[in-house]
Amino acid sequence: MRLGINLGYWGAGMDADNLAVAREADRIGYSVCWAAEAYGSDAATVLAWVAAQTERIDVGSAIFQIPARTPAMTAMTAATLDSLSGGRFRLGLGVSGPQVSEGWYGVKFDKPLARTREYAEIVRKAMSRERLTHEGQHWTLPLPGGPGKPIKMTVHPVREEIPLYIAAIGPKNLEQTGEIADGALVLFFAPEHAESTTLSPIRAGREKAGKTLDGFDLVPTVPMAVGDDIDALADVFRPYTALYVGGMGSAKQNFYNRLACRMGYEKEAAEIQERFLAGDKDGAAAAVPRELIDSTTLLGPVERIADRMRAYAEAGVTTLSLTPAGFTLDERLASLRVGVEALERAGLAE
Repeated sequence: MRLGINLGYWGAGMDADNLAVAREADRIGYSVCWAAEAYGSDAATVLAWVAAQTERIDVGSAIFQIPARTPAMTAMTAATLDSLSGGRFRLGLGVSGPQVSEGWYGVKFDKPLARTREYAEIVRKAMSRERLTHEGQHWTLPLPGGPGKPIKMTVHPVREEIPLYIAAIGPKNLEQTGEIADGALVLFFAPEHAESTTLSPIRAGREKAGKTLDGFDLVPTVPMAVGDDIDALADVFRPYTALYVGGMGSAKQNFYNRLACRMGYEKEAAEIQERFLAGDKDGAAAAVPRELIDSTTLLGPVERIADRMRAYAEAGVTTLSLTPAGFTLDERLASLRVGVEALERAGLAE
């Protein structure tokens, strides 16, 4: 199992430290540094900046939002980042959510599975540098009856195939991801529920494509806090969990709330969402079960974290992307080093 670091969103208040975190992750052997985007910083600019100031670590989009760019533009960006980084770019895609897609980008959030499949197909075609043609439900290239013609991208990626990941939560999305992608980016991954919530649909998708899980990169992003007081460490992530389970979406459409329900927390998920959407964020955080936090994060001293890392590896995780807690740069860097030490103690270092 390999380690990754997720820098999250640029502009969250720790920007001055993020480059130091990426550089230290590069120095001590992390395999990939991910950056995200929502409706603030764009991931491509951040990744170019990180790639320019690191040497070995891959840089990955977690995610580029599908409604934000045409597929050809995403292919151009991916090829450019791969070229500039010397073959270190990983392309992560996702449809985002209805509020961002429709409220920020003005793109209707409909048929997300079909849109993702078609988008990925066009991106792969463009990155392969074949002349781009496509006839689909969502995109037609070139447009018929006009001056457009099939065009081949002029940028040469370093690699023949740039790894393509999809952010997936629901069973249908996970199945399609297993079928059409090289890896899955997941949140709130609990090893104890891995087979039913994640692996089974991915495996079904791989079988559709005539493949196995061999070579497929399962990448959960996992918050981590180091210390001896497990309850206090869990409390650090209460607001984070409440935000996703309670407020990441609407009352009718929240993928993370549905995931918590599939993990057996139906009653708790309903209470968290009700409180959060009513404006009681503290109450929502207080309603998060400690067991849910503990199963989806890495908490404790290095020995306990090593034990949990073994559980993630046994559950099929191939790249464990960490989000170390800490209010200071020194705390975040120390957590990065604990991640490497725990991986070694677990006997999982490659």
